Amino acid sequence: MKDSFRSALPYYKRMLTIAVPIMIQSGITNFVSMIDNVMVGRVGTLQMTGVSIVNQIIMVFNLCIFGAMSGAGIFTAQYYGKKDNDGIRNTVQYKIITALIISAFGIGAFVSMGDFLINAYLQGEGSPEDISLVSEYARGYLQIMLLGIVPFALSNAYSSSLRETSDRIIPMIATISAVFTNFILNYCLIFGNFGFPRLGIKGAAIATVISRFVELFILMLWSHTHTKKYPFIKKLYLKTTMTREEIRKITLITLPLIINETLWAGGMAFLNQCYSIRGLDVVAAINIVSTLSNVFNVVFISSGSAIGIIMSQLLGAKKVKEAKENSMRLIWFSVFLAFIIGVVMALFSPFFPKIYNTTDSVRTLATELLFILSIFMMVHAFTNGSYFTLRSGGKTVMTFIFDSGFVWLCSVPVAFILSRFTGVSIIYLYITVQALDLLKCVLGYIFVKKGVWLNTVV
Repeated sequence: MKDSFRSALPYYKRMLTIAVPIMIQSGITNFVSMIDNVMVGRVGTLQMTGVSIVNQIIMVFNLCIFGAMSGAGIFTAQYYGKKDNDGIRNTVQYKIITALIISAFGIGAFVSMGDFLINAYLQGEGSPEDISLVSEYARGYLQIMLLGIVPFALSNAYSSSLRETSDRIIPMIATISAVFTNFILNYCLIFGNFGFPRLGIKGAAIATVISRFVELFILMLWSHTHTKKYPFIKKLYLKTTMTREEIRKITLITLPLIINETLWAGGMAFLNQCYSIRGLDVVAAINIVSTLSNVFNVVFISSGSAIGIIMSQLLGAKKVKEAKENSMRLIWFSVFLAFIIGVVMALFSPFFPKIYNTTDSVRTLATELLFILSIFMMVHAFTNGSYFTLRSGGKTVMTFIFDSGFVWLCSVPVAFILSRFTGVSIIYLYITVQALDLLKCVLGYIFVKKGVWLNTVV
């Protein structure tokens, strides 16, 4: 046991070296987002509910972008392990083009189907006046948020490429700058401080859009003025050596990930819609739960990202044996970290909902849901680590089955049946859906141990 720990120790350190900057970046982002959410929550429950609905809808687009960047990123990391700058440049170009295409489709979908998507969350209990107001708030918020879609997509193309080539600091600085810009503008525009107009949740949307342009500006300016450090950035928009075969190869691996992330996000949105059947209080409580859990989840999510990068780099360098020996060790290390964070989150759960300007029933429900989520954090850490391990070798069809396939074949049907055909309370509905991920843990363990993901794509 001691020998096994000693042999794995360099990989634990390597994982933390990659994961900690991502944790800091994501942690600050989500912490400031949490404060922003509290600011919106101080405006009123109905406004907070409208913002929550739009954010759940936009999450589908965000994760679609994440899937596209991740698929091409497998090649970026493996080309980096191979020290092939032309290959890295090709994958970055692929990311930029894909980001713009997905953005065009996303904007088109939100413009044409925005009202339908918003109203899907307003089918539960609540007075007609409240439902009408929530719908109005959500529409106004969405219209402004559309302006931030393209800069968000391009920022992801740049930041993911820098991380996959072992630069975690600049993406972290860009994101931190953006979130503090967002925080300051929120304080000014939501409440009308320092002579700014009082715009409420529209002010929150404007602040978010501006912050996304700030992040993109920092990433592009730094990357293109430091071409010695990033030789693959040279002539990024002028030169390409990408062949049709390479485009085909990247697309075959990337497309399942795009579909997977889109379907997974759609599945999460559908689950929240099932929860919303129990009333507007549930929508508000889920918003509070999502806000706090996002802050704590950065630990196992960042650990999973680090696992994926390490495994991809090892496979790119033809170190298949090392990848196989250390994959499960790193996953269990991520679970250990999640256990510690889960305990802290459970301790916070009774106090955080009290910050919001909402009803006692919403606060009580949010506290109960937060405690439930903290119990299952280790489960989510295991499935997340398994997902990134499977993805690292380019086995994206397998990750599709493991991730979104499980959500739509297992979680969604159970939530749909329980929410619409039974009177089970939201608490037991929520516990049941979370507990289903125990089955996903079993699948993840089998897939990783079999080693079918051990594959070099470059």
